[in-house]
Amino acid sequence: MAGIRIGVLFGGQNTEHEISCNSAAGVLTHLNRERIDPVAVRIAEDGTWRIADREATPAELDGATLKALTGEFAGTRAQTLASAVTALAGLDAVFPVLHGVVGEDGTVPGLLNLLGVPYIGNDVGASAVGMDKEFTKAVLSAVGVSVADGVVLRGPDETLTEQDRERLGLPVFIKPNSGGSSIGVVRISDWADLDAAVTAAFKMDTKVLVERAVPGTEIGISVLEFPDGRVLPSPPVDSHMDPGSYDFLSHEAKYHDSSTTLRIPADLEPRVAADLADQAVRVFRALGCTGLLRVDSFVHTAHGQTSIVLNEVNTLPGLTPASQFPAAWMSTGLTYSELLDILIDTALARGVRSRTARAS
Repeated sequence: MAGIRIGVLFGGQNTEHEISCNSAAGVLTHLNRERIDPVAVRIAEDGTWRIADREATPAELDGATLKALTGEFAGTRAQTLASAVTALAGLDAVFPVLHGVVGEDGTVPGLLNLLGVPYIGNDVGASAVGMDKEFTKAVLSAVGVSVADGVVLRGPDETLTEQDRERLGLPVFIKPNSGGSSIGVVRISDWADLDAAVTAAFKMDTKVLVERAVPGTEIGISVLEFPDGRVLPSPPVDSHMDPGSYDFLSHEAKYHDSSTTLRIPADLEPRVAADLADQAVRVFRALGCTGLLRVDSFVHTAHGQTSIVLNEVNTLPGLTPASQFPAAWMSTGLTYSELLDILIDTALARGVRSRTARAS
């Protein structure tokens, strides 16, 4: 199995470009180079595709170095895509380390299906539904998963009715419907701030969610599929932040505050931890996921009763060494390299996932 050719695809035309570069640097740094022959491919901010010289890809990388390796390339978006398609089609598998729209939303899995190339992670359907918060909540509500109450606004001229405001109460969260990494998420505690927050969110998305604030601690469970088809949940993870600095786990708290730390396992009663694990696997199955998923839920205990309310899912969670997904699995004794081997072997075992390939 030596010399498996894996394309690590990253970047993207969205607000999570830099986060994707950092995740890809984590993956490339921890790939088993005795077994894997990686090719770094970046979708630049302008939509052009850039392929690094595989001979010049060092074993240790950060996001900035990785961007420099996939920097200046000549050609239009269509020309560079054609070159990338030719390169990707000759690989054994592709790891789409893409966060956000025009990538994680199913567009890239669709392209890889057309090329007949196996890939790590979720197929078109799970990616598309998982990226769209409205659709995620609709699917999971239908199978009995508790989700936060909210209203979907479908245009900048829409707003909440008085009945909506009375039902949701304050505070509420305003979220771009297909956003990630908490970018653009705003918490308001005065209805006078609603219109400005919604206007800002519509600059990032075509739909905006206004959600009731759910009390409790946000807990993440990472789900991993193995080559033999087993699907297992990780230990629960609590992102602990300075409560005096933030009123929710914002983008700043997640990515730019060194005082925010991961507690693994989170301090939970065994029964609650088991319920979270069961729910995470159920969510994985309900969305039709493959490979990996992270499920974030709020856990709140009052008067002896514990509630679990799903917040969001991440079909391609962060993959820096400090991110929840690898950290959760490393806490079980896996190394990061072993985790990547499992993801790659699962993709290779699953093979090509296009409908045409299955029908032939």
